[in-house]
Amino acid sequence: MELYLLFAFIGASFLLTIMPGPDNIFVLTESISKGRKYGVALSCGLSSGVLIHTLAAATGLSVLIQNSAIAFTVIKYLGALYLFYLAYMALVEKREPLSFNSEKKTFKFWKLYKQGFLMNVLNPKVSLFFIAFLPQFISPDGYHITIQMCILGFIFMLQALVLFSLIAISASKMTKFLRQEKFWEITKRTKFLVLSVLGLGLLLSKN
Repeated sequence: MELYLLFAFIGASFLLTIMPGPDNIFVLTESISKGRKYGVALSCGLSSGVLIHTLAAATGLSVLIQNSAIAFTVIKYLGALYLFYLAYMALVEKREPLSFNSEKKTFKFWKLYKQGFLMNVLNPKVSLFFIAFLPQFISPDGYHITIQMCILGFIFMLQALVLFSLIAISASKMTKFLRQEKFWEITKRTKFLVLSVLGLGLLLSKN
């Protein structure tokens, strides 16, 4: 694998990850409203999902999803339903007492990790993105294509984890604004809107 391809891939991955989108906005709003631990846990889950899409792209599953209307539709509706469920939970979420004592907060890493992981994995458009994105940086003279794609996917996961975690850590410094009722309502509505738009976009997407 040539170095110029590797550096080009890292640069492109960085730009794609840092651009405003549902994933990093969701990490941002969760970190602001609940703290950086929540954002970092979600970041771990979202980033780990990249490995599943990488394996899917490397083994040809993404081609199956792209060419099979049934497979694409099933995964699409499962992902959309899950996102709508998260949107509903965000809308009905009650404001917790503004206690900044970490001992009083219930933090379940694996629950948040699973939430972020499923958000990523249940979006078939991500698989289609990876099967279109990764091959552009494959060297014909390098390792086997499957191995190269797995390496690139792992690199993409690492940089996404770092960037999402930095967003979470930076956003957590804004928790003082949660003392304002207006800010709480804006944050809750933003989470609902982001998840609803993502779910709707996935629901209306075509193969």
